[in-house]
Amino acid sequence: METFVQQILNGLVLGSMYALVALGYTMVYGVLNLINFAHGDVLMIGAMVGLSILKLLDSVAPGLPGGVQLAIAIIGAIPVAMLVNILIERVAYRRLRNAPRLAPLITAIGVSILLQTFAMMIWGRSPLPFPQLLSSEPITIAGAVISHTQVLLLVLAAAAMVGLVFLVEKTRMGRAMRAVAENPRVAGLMGVDSNRVIVATFAIGAALAAVAGVMWGANYASIQFAMGTVPGMKAFSAAVLGGIGNIYGAMIGGIVLGIIESLGAGYIGDATGGFLGSNYQDIFAFIVLILVLTVRPSGIMGERVADRA
Repeated sequence: METFVQQILNGLVLGSMYALVALGYTMVYGVLNLINFAHGDVLMIGAMVGLSILKLLDSVAPGLPGGVQLAIAIIGAIPVAMLVNILIERVAYRRLRNAPRLAPLITAIGVSILLQTFAMMIWGRSPLPFPQLLSSEPITIAGAVISHTQVLLLVLAAAAMVGLVFLVEKTRMGRAMRAVAENPRVAGLMGVDSNRVIVATFAIGAALAAVAGVMWGANYASIQFAMGTVPGMKAFSAAVLGGIGNIYGAMIGGIVLGIIESLGAGYIGDATGGFLGSNYQDIFAFIVLILVLTVRPSGIMGERVADRA
């Protein structure tokens, strides 16, 4: 039972990060009918910028509490990630909105490679240690342990998701986003600036990815220029699992995928008689993706804008 609880906690932590990134995928798809495969690398940019800010703080303002340093790193990483994602939309995607679907897909892959290359040139190709800023004293829950960093991650993820739901459901920008997702031409006739809504969508998705990136580094204590590829693919799998284009589906899909992956990593050794170990945990996300696409392509919550284009 303790092992089960531990894996559930690990899954919630991992799934929260997947959910934050999956929301970026699903929001962009909702308003633009585009899969931004470079979104995982925005997570990497957030982590790298956060680490650079921490190093700067260590030199100009040593002795700051770890929580304050982490907050400054997140706040500083968000606008940089937003700027990068806005530039991606403006330079790479805007001219391809009416192009065949294969063109934006290839462009997104190219943008991903470019971001990784630029990151490698700026921060190097070797893994970089991410400092431990919060207390290492574990918190015990029903025999399982969780760190202060993981608790903060869960709180930030929950706050970000609640804030996003409020923005989409209760604000004028949210109504505009929903209108563009429903029918961009009619929304334009009603006075909605589609370009402004799309830019805002890319910016919001980047902000969520930046939070996930900094907390990913804080949780795993190491980052590198290609770190966004696998989390990005898993987050995309989570978005498909929940229902691409559905923000509630992205949240649920991320959490469910994280728990599935964590439980699989914890029990795959026993289930296969030791043939497979926890290092094979990455296969679960893609097994789930294949099953969902085969059995229920619309996902758990349903694809809200599947037929819009």
